[in-house]
Amino acid sequence: MRKIEKLIAEYGESHQNKTNKLIHWLCVPSIFFSIVALVWCIPLGPLESLTFDGYNYINWATISIVFVFIYYLILSPKLTVGMALFSLFCLFLTNWIENQILIDNLNVSLWMISVSIFVVSWIIQFIGHEIEGKKPSFLKDVQFLLIGPAWLMHFIYQKLNIRY
Repeated sequence: MRKIEKLIAEYGESHQNKTNKLIHWLCVPSIFFSIVALVWCIPLGPLESLTFDGYNYINWATISIVFVFIYYLILSPKLTVGMALFSLFCLFLTNWIENQILIDNLNVSLWMISVSIFVVSWIIQFIGHEIEGKKPSFLKDVQFLLIGPAWLMHFIYQKLNIRY
């Protein structure tokens, strides 16, 4: 059994309850997005002026995602494609939200929105694990924070009959 299959199987052991699974389908992508958005907010210093077609995609979020891609590539190149598409969606959504805040002159910041999503999603996840009766996987091994999104992606791949 390949490492990715072992990790997904191990992650799945504490995610058997239907309610907990549904909660994870909502909260894992939300947490992933909120982390991308939070990391996006970290100032990059002099490189912040670099833009592409008016958008600032050179930031700590894009740099971090490159390293996340490397981790996923080591585990499963095919699964990396799906994770890359989702990650790009998160980057575009983050950029869009940041621009809307600026355009609409809202009295809120991207980091406030991100922290709110992060905290609420984790509270709901812990409720899901209480229902499940098992501790979250990441308490055992921090790499499960990256396996959660891959675990969901593997279900999408199975539904589409794509081997990963």
